[in-house]
Amino acid sequence: MTFKEKVHQLLVEGLEEKPSIFLIDLTITEAFKIIVTLDGDAGVQLQDCIDISRAIEQNLDREEQDFSLEVASVGVGSPLKLVRQYFKNIGRILIVKLATETIEAQLIEANENFITLAWEAREPKKIGKGKETVQKRQEIPYSDIKEAIVTVTF
Repeated sequence: MTFKEKVHQLLVEGLEEKPSIFLIDLTITEAFKIIVTLDGDAGVQLQDCIDISRAIEQNLDREEQDFSLEVASVGVGSPLKLVRQYFKNIGRILIVKLATETIEAQLIEANENFITLAWEAREPKKIGKGKETVQKRQEIPYSDIKEAIVTVTF
């Protein structure tokens, strides 16, 4: 078993203890720096990162292979990578980049195949001059999404 396979196995075992936490990314550099990025259905607590770090670190032998380990939660403003992340962000405003346009809208629904966004737009009136506010709604398959980021509002 390679070093990377062993780290991955330990990570999977550690995550089995925490079903609401899931892996976003695992990177092992040439210098054996292990970088684990996590997310959770209800967010990630510091204790979650500590527990996963221990699950990996305590089962690797530094005599066999020296390494460094970094376990962190996904950052604010990081693109959504997994369908599971869309479910936890229902109700929030996303910036969704598609091939031809970028939409900033509220995520109102997510399923295994697509997301549904809703927003208000100003469009020319159908009759007469001027513009009117209209409610827009669009279903977008995950395959059409180039990037989606949750907006942070203060």
